[in-house]
Order: sequence, then structure tokens, then C-alpha cells
Amino acid sequence: MTLTSKVAQAARKRTERPMPRVLVVKDVWRLTPNMIRVVFAGPELDGFPSGRDGGNCKLMIPENGETKEHFVERLSSGPPPVRRTYTVRKFDAFTHELSIDFVAHGDEGPASRWASSVRAGGFLGFAGPSEPKFIDFDADWYLVAADPSAIPVAAVALEAMPRDSKGVAIFEITSALDRQEIDAPAGIKIHWLVHSDPHKASTRQEDLIKAIEWPQGRVKTCIAGESAVIRSLRDFLINEKQVPREDTYISGYWKIGLIEDQHQKAKRGGAD
Repeated sequence: MTLTSKVAQAARKRTERPMPRVLVVKDVWRLTPNMIRVVFAGPELDGFPSGRDGGNCKLMIPENGETKEHFVERLSSGPPPVRRTYTVRKFDAFTHELSIDFVAHGDEGPASRWASSVRAGGFLGFAGPSEPKFIDFDADWYLVAADPSAIPVAAVALEAMPRDSKGVAIFEITSALDRQEIDAPAGIKIHWLVHSDPHKASTRQEDLIKAIEWPQGRVKTCIAGESAVIRSLRDFLINEKQVPREDTYISGYWKIGLIEDQHQKAKRGGAD
């Protein structure tokens, strides 16, 4: 085999990906007025890896009224479906059920539109999941913050923490009715902040975080949400509080005024 052919073969191996799973909906309900939980089940989840709660996944959204056969054909031959990034909220290996939470904002986005109308027997494409980003619980104090888009990853982190953990969790929600039950350690103080219009910038999380009496010892963070908020908080944590970068999981999940494809392009260009 020539060097050229070896390079070509290696490139193919890097770019080849397994076909997405086509998951079938078992149940769906409103977890809160602005959050929808969809539970998937079936043989399509055979071999699903354990320990991936909080990991990223890619969802491929069928068109309204599209048949499963046509959708499967598009996955293999194109044109490709719309893809959106979501978080594995929970995979139950015993019942073989996968839960994913969707922010409900009507028909503004394809994933929200799908989740708002889907019923048992519905389907979508699934790729992933990745390893969770927040897995090492060896800090003296934790700071968790999320807007609705990041509540699933923050909730997974809180539920996985040792029961003697201490810290603060801040959730910015659209309505007071969007509070969720989260099995956080008793030493984590949870704040629920209401910001009724997510299309407008908010400094409520940042204001509260800056007002916190900063603890002694090692601090770790699990923070995600709108990119402008994330950019400001990253600057505060790293430059002012000098939290080491390896102890800060902090990620911009979306940006006001941009759809996901535009936001991902902006992130690749160096913006948050």
C-alpha cells in the first residue's frame, strides 16, 4: 500500500460515522410549562452506553408528516435532516429508556416544534452520546448555573455529586412555574431566578454570582447558557477569581438572535 493510499484510508476512517439510531417515542409530557420531557424506548437503544447522563447528543428532526421510511432514506442518502444538539438527561439501563428534555418555545425552532406535537410512536434520529463534561467531584465547593437550555446538564451534575457536597446552584427560568425537582445535595443552595423574556439579555445570574461570598478552597463550576452571559462569567471566574481553567466547565449553548448552525459557526470563529 502506498503512502497516499494509507493517508486516504486513514482519512476515511476518521470521517466515517455509524448510521444514526432512529429512536421511537414511548411517552411525552410537560415537565413544567416551558419544558417537555420525551422518553424513548425500544430495541433501537440496544448497546446504548452507560454513564452518559449529561453527555451531548445530536438529534435529527423529521419533517412534519414525514414517514419513518422516508426519514431513514434521507439519513443514508440525503438531503440531511435538521440537526440540533441536546443533552442526555437520563438513560435507565434496567428499563432501557432514554429521557431528553426540550425547552418549549413553540414553533420557533424545529426541535421545539417537534417535541410540542410528537406523541407515542413518533421518531427522530440520534447520534452520540458524548462523554459527560462534568464528572470529577473533588472540589471543596461547586458553582452551578444554567438557563433553560442547560438545566438538563446542570441537573445531572447536581444529582451525581457526593451527598456531602457544598455550593450554589442558580437556575434562570421563564416562569416561577418552571421550577423542577432536582435531587441536589442538601449543602447546595438552589436559587431560581425568573427572566420572562429569553430574547432579551439578562444579567441576573452574573449579578448573583458576583454578590456571593467567595469560599475558601478549590472551586469547580458547571455553567452553561446564552453566550453573552457565558463570556462575561468566564472573564469573571478566570481573570477576577482566578479559578483554573481546568476547574471551569463553562459553555455557550446558544446566542440571542442566532439559530444553532449560526452559533456553532461563530464559536468556531472564536466567539462564545
